[in-house]
Amino acid sequence: MTVQTFTHLHLHTEYSLLDGAIRLRDLPDRLLELGMQACAITDHGVLYGVIDFYNALVAKGIKPIIGCEVYVAPRSRLDKETGIDKEPAHLVLLAETQQGYRNLMKLVSAGFTEGFYYRPRIDYDLLAEHKEGLIALSACLSGEVPTAILQQNPDEARAIALRLDALLGRGQFYLELQDNGLPE
Repeated sequence: MTVQTFTHLHLHTEYSLLDGAIRLRDLPDRLLELGMQACAITDHGVLYGVIDFYNALVAKGIKPIIGCEVYVAPRSRLDKETGIDKEPAHLVLLAETQQGYRNLMKLVSAGFTEGFYYRPRIDYDLLAEHKEGLIALSACLSGEVPTAILQQNPDEARAIALRLDALLGRGQFYLELQDNGLPE
């Protein structure tokens, strides 16, 4: 009999301001209580908590997966026009390799230094430049694919998913499913 395990690949900690309530000091014990052997951190737009997350999970024998739910600018990260560029889409990025972790740090840093407009933002050109070693998930309801589905536009959702699959490389982009109790 094969035992199936569940791994959180989209998890916001106390470092996701106004969106995360999970305290890093409590997380490892709760993961062990639930029988989880691995967990990702994907705070919104930041990597502030990854060192504490990594150390806390490793200390309890749990595999840490480093990631971030980045904000993707509607156009370019350099565009900052009122009314057009304020609402970025969400995209979860997970570091699969050491190079992926370095690329994630570059992306998140550039989100602040080059793309900041209400939030730290990246764009697909920057992602294409720093995609090596990264896995992407379609994210929450604020991701481009879920947004297109909610707008009753499955053809657009498919086109976006195929574009991300092509940009990142086959096997590096996944559709995310969440059982979060929301009707959508």
